Amino acid sequence: MHTPSLRRGFTLIELLIVIVILGGLAAVVAPGLMNSADKAKRDTVCLKMNELQKTLNMFKLDNGIYPETDEGFEALVSNPDTEKYPNYPAKPYMKKIPKDSWKTPFIYIKKGDSFEIISYAADRKEGGSDNGKDILFSACNK
Repeated sequence: MHTPSLRRGFTLIELLIVIVILGGLAAVVAPGLMNSADKAKRDTVCLKMNELQKTLNMFKLDNGIYPETDEGFEALVSNPDTEKYPNYPAKPYMKKIPKDSWKTPFIYIKKGDSFEIISYAADRKEGGSDNGKDILFSACNK
């Protein structure tokens, strides 16, 4: 008596259909996921900038002024001038300076009695557009 053989795999056409369907789904879903990841990175930069702002405000509260542009965030890690900042605490304001979501240092610019913090974003250079557009602290909370 002859028993029918069992089917043991997929045909090439069946595999191609599955691959086309998965490719179509990836084409629809992937751009949305990428945009979400980029937005999350940009939002994280604003959160880090808010923390830097709080630390700079503590510095100003103790010393009467914000650090100069050339002193930058390094002034939060160690006292740049003991005569200029005699009220600098024994422990620094920060152990290390955070970097943005692309592992690039933030830019600090003192502007009179205020300041600006800048991240050069994904392209890591000044200017840019789309995901490479610079992130300004002054625009984060708007």
